[in-house]
Amino acid sequence: MATSPPHNYGEASIRVLKGLEPVKQRPGMYTRTDNPLHIIQEVIDNAADEALAGHGQRIDVTVHPDGSVSVEDDGRGIPFGLHPEERVPVVEIVFTRLHAGGKFDKGAGGAYSFSGGLHGVGVSVTNALSKRLEVSVWRDGQVARLAFSGGDVIEPLALRKCAAGDRKSGTTARAWPDARYFESAELPRAQLTHLLRSKAVLMPGVSVTLTIEKAGRDEPDRQTWLYKGGLRDYLMQTLAADPVIPLFEGAHYADGGETENFAEGEGAAWCVAFTEDGAPVRESYVNLIPTVAGGTHESGLKDGLFGAVKGFIDMHGLSPKGVKLMPEDVFSRASFVLSAKVLDPQFQGQIKERLNSRDALRLVSTYVKPSLELWLSQNVDHGKRLADLVIRQAQTRQRASQKVEKRKGSGVAVLPGKLTDCESRDLNLNELFLVEGDSAGGSAKMGRNKETQAILPLRGKVLNAWEVERDRLFANNEIHDIAVAIGVDPHGPADAPDLSGLRYGKICILSDADVDGSHIQVLLLTLFFRHFPKLIETGRIYIAKPPLFRIDAPARGKKPAAKIYALDEGELNATLDKLRKEGAREGSWSISRFKGLGEMNAEQLWDTTLNPDTRRLLQTEYAMFGFDQTVLSLTKLMGKGEAQARRDLMELHGDAVEVDV
Repeated sequence: MATSPPHNYGEASIRVLKGLEPVKQRPGMYTRTDNPLHIIQEVIDNAADEALAGHGQRIDVTVHPDGSVSVEDDGRGIPFGLHPEERVPVVEIVFTRLHAGGKFDKGAGGAYSFSGGLHGVGVSVTNALSKRLEVSVWRDGQVARLAFSGGDVIEPLALRKCAAGDRKSGTTARAWPDARYFESAELPRAQLTHLLRSKAVLMPGVSVTLTIEKAGRDEPDRQTWLYKGGLRDYLMQTLAADPVIPLFEGAHYADGGETENFAEGEGAAWCVAFTEDGAPVRESYVNLIPTVAGGTHESGLKDGLFGAVKGFIDMHGLSPKGVKLMPEDVFSRASFVLSAKVLDPQFQGQIKERLNSRDALRLVSTYVKPSLELWLSQNVDHGKRLADLVIRQAQTRQRASQKVEKRKGSGVAVLPGKLTDCESRDLNLNELFLVEGDSAGGSAKMGRNKETQAILPLRGKVLNAWEVERDRLFANNEIHDIAVAIGVDPHGPADAPDLSGLRYGKICILSDADVDGSHIQVLLLTLFFRHFPKLIETGRIYIAKPPLFRIDAPARGKKPAAKIYALDEGELNATLDKLRKEGAREGSWSISRFKGLGEMNAEQLWDTTLNPDTRRLLQTEYAMFGFDQTVLSLTKLMGKGEAQARRDLMELHGDAVEVDV
C-alpha cells in the first residue's frame, strides 16, 4: 500500500505575499465579492474626493458593452512624476501599492483635508481584481498613460504634450473587472444609479453623469444629476409617506475658533423628516462615502434628536404620567439624510460600511441638538405634533414590554442584593454586565445607562464549573447569583429550557484587559457553555473589550489635542504610528496603562466599554469548530484530569505566548 510523502515544514514553507497578491488570494477581506460595484466605487470615490476638495465640477461614469467601466473627472489629475523616496511614478504607486495615497497626508497643506478613510486599499484593489485597467492623466500641460493587468504594469508610463482641444486637467480610469473574483460580473444598475445620484446630492453644483453603452445602438442611455437644493430635495423625492411636520434641516462645521475640540471643517449637514407610517428612509455618508451600516455619526444624530425632543416635551409638560421616553421612540419614525465631514474617519472593515470614530458621535450630536432646540422653540405647534408622535411610540413600546412581562408569570426568585438592576423590562434593550471586582462594579454603576443596563459585580474568580454537577452548582454563591439574575435555570445541550424568564437580551462579561481578566472570561464562558448552552446558541452571551491603554495626544496640524484609547499593544503601536504621520513630535504624547477596570472613572468606562455607540462587544458563538470540537477543547483546558494534555499544549505553543508582567 502506497503511503503519501510526509509534509515537510521548514523555512521554505513560509510564503510571503507581495504587492497585491493578498488581495487576489483573499478578495473578500478587501471588497464585496457578490459583484464588482465596490471596486468601481473606489474609482468614483477618488473622483468625488477631488470635487470635495474643491478641484472638480464633473464626474462621468460610462459602462461599456464589453463589461468595462470608465470613470472620468476634471480634478487636478494624479501626479505622475517620480516619488521622491520610491523613485517610481506616483500614479503607478497609487494603483499598485495597498498602503499608499495622498489621503494619508493630513498635515497643514496636505493634498486632502477630508477624504473617505485611511484603510490604504482603494483603487489598488480595483487594479488587483481587474483583467485590465487603463489610466490617463491630464496635468501640467502633459498627458500620461499607463495600463495594468491583474495589478501588474503591462504598459509603462508614456508621456506626451497636450494637443489643442485637450482638457486641462483630470483623470480617466477604465477597468475590466475579472469575473473570477465575483459571484456575478454584472454591475447592479439600480445600486450604481443610486450611488451616483447620492454623490450629486451631497456635492451641490457638481455634475454627475451615468452613460450606459449598448452593443448595436448608436445612442446610449444617459442620465445626469446636478442638484442645487441639496439634501431637502433628495429626501422629499424618496420619502414613502407625508411628513408629520416640515423637514428639519441644518448644517454646522467647526471654524477652528470653537471650544468643542473639533478640527476646522469638521461637522455635518442633515435633513430629517418624521412620518406616521411607511418604511423610514435612512442614508448616511462620511466624506461622501456611503455608510450603509450606519455608525457613530448616525448615533450622534439619534442622540441630538432625542436630547432636543425630550427637552421640549419636559419644558412644556407634555409627557403623560408613567411614560418614560427613550431614544428609539424619537428615532423609530425618523427618515434622514446625513452627511458628516470627519478629518480622520475610522471605519469598520475595508469596505467602509460602518463608521467607528468615537468623536463622530459627539461631533454630530453637539451640532444637531441646539439646532433642533432652537427650531422647536420657534415652531411650538410643530413641536407639539412631533411630541404627540413620540409619546405614542413610547406608549406602544411600553405596552408591548408589559405583555411580555405578564407572560413570564409570578414566582420569580428574589434577585441577588448586589445586583443593580435596570429600569426597563424590554428584553430587546436590557443588558447585564458581569463585572470583575467591586471597585469596577462601582464605576460601572455610576457610568451605565440605568434605564437599560444592569450591573452584577463578581468577587474574585468564578468557580471552574466544567466538572461540577448541575445540582451542586448553586452551592457556589457567585454562580447562584448569576443564574437568578439572568432568570434561566441551568440546563444541558439536549434540554429544552424555559427561556421565558430571561431578563436580559445581552449578557456581557466585563473583566480587566489583562491575563487575570482573560482567565475570568474563560471561567465564565466555561460556565455558560457547560450549564447554559442555549444562551450561547441564541446569541445572548457577549464579551466586552475595555481598552488597555490611553494615549493623551497633542495637537497636530488640524487635529486638536485628544484622548485616544487602544485595546492592546497592536492598537497602541498603530496609534503612535498614526500620530507620527500626522506630525506629532516623538514623545510629545503620554501613555497610561489601565491596571484594571477599577482605575477607570465612570465617564471613561461609559465612553469606552458601556456606550452601545462606541464600545466593542464580541458575540460568543461556536463558529467553525462546532459544538463537539468546543467540548474537546474545553475538556483539555478545564478538566481536572487533563494536566498532561495542558502541559503538552504549552510545550507545543509556549513560544507564541506573550507574557503580561
